[in-house]
Amino acid sequence: MPRSIIMLIRHFPLAAAAAAVFAWSGFASQAAETPYTLTIKDHRFRPETLTVPAGKEFTLVVINSDPTAEELESNDFHVEKVIAGGKQATFQVGPLTAGTYGFFGERHMDTALGNLFAE
Repeated sequence: MPRSIIMLIRHFPLAAAAAAVFAWSGFASQAAETPYTLTIKDHRFRPETLTVPAGKEFTLVVINSDPTAEELESNDFHVEKVIAGGKQATFQVGPLTAGTYGFFGERHMDTALGNLFAE
């Protein structure tokens, strides 16, 4: 360990402890965030609606349980990706302002429809 860090810890133990707690609390809050998951099954999104936090970036995992590919697309929150059958994709989305954001499966637009509600 560098001498300067040892000196800092010896002379300012409370500051070093506070810095460690502050750093850990940020890490813990990021680790505690659960991704939002959509599953494509029978050419439909399940669930068809998701409520996500407005003003915060979030992780969206899309699992394609169908044997065929589907293209997740949203003109509202700017996502477009082909997801092969039996595969999944992960997206970082947002932050979104409060509102409704539509998405669809381009290969089955009659059934693969859904909405994100940012609240």
